[in-house]
Amino acid sequence: MNQEVYKKIKALADKYADDLKHQVDLRVEEMKHDDTSHYLLYRVLGVTDEEGNLIDLYQNKGRFLYKYAGAFLEEAATICMKHKFPDSAKTKIPNTLGQRPKTFEIDCLVGTLAHEIKWRDATTDGDHITKEHTRVKVIQQKGYTPIRVMFYYPQRAQAIRIQETLETLYNGIGGKYYYGDTAWKYIKDFTGIDLLEILETIAMSRE
Repeated sequence: MNQEVYKKIKALADKYADDLKHQVDLRVEEMKHDDTSHYLLYRVLGVTDEEGNLIDLYQNKGRFLYKYAGAFLEEAATICMKHKFPDSAKTKIPNTLGQRPKTFEIDCLVGTLAHEIKWRDATTDGDHITKEHTRVKVIQQKGYTPIRVMFYYPQRAQAIRIQETLETLYNGIGGKYYYGDTAWKYIKDFTGIDLLEILETIAMSRE
């Protein structure tokens, strides 16, 4: 295991864990003063006040957790890339095929390889496909190869269909689409860093 990269990702994990705890603690304190009159509807639907309170609490915690988990993993993958390719960087390019958005962001540009890094993508929004179609075409026209690296695949049927459409889109214009095990393998093969092993080691240290 590369100790230099491990230390960077461990420090990043510690920072995200502390920030997450702080945000959750603040929200839990705020919720103590929330209006709970909507619990009437919960009870009508057979959910007790206690259970309703837990549902609201974990829904709030979940929003923070998903946000922080995604941002952490995307940043950790970028650390691996920047270790192997110091000149790689987050890059914005103008949208040459439409007015909105004005620019598209490439998470990590390595030479002509334009990486989009996602921890997962569970969207079921059809507009997402349209925007992504435009994005990859703009990247291609710029002379770059669009590469999508998504570590966790969605589990719901409609979200899976959208990902299958995006995979066809990427492959159709000469790009690459990696997800699940192939995403972890791509990072390891491309950077020489076993990100999955690093994360498993950090997770074990929390136990």
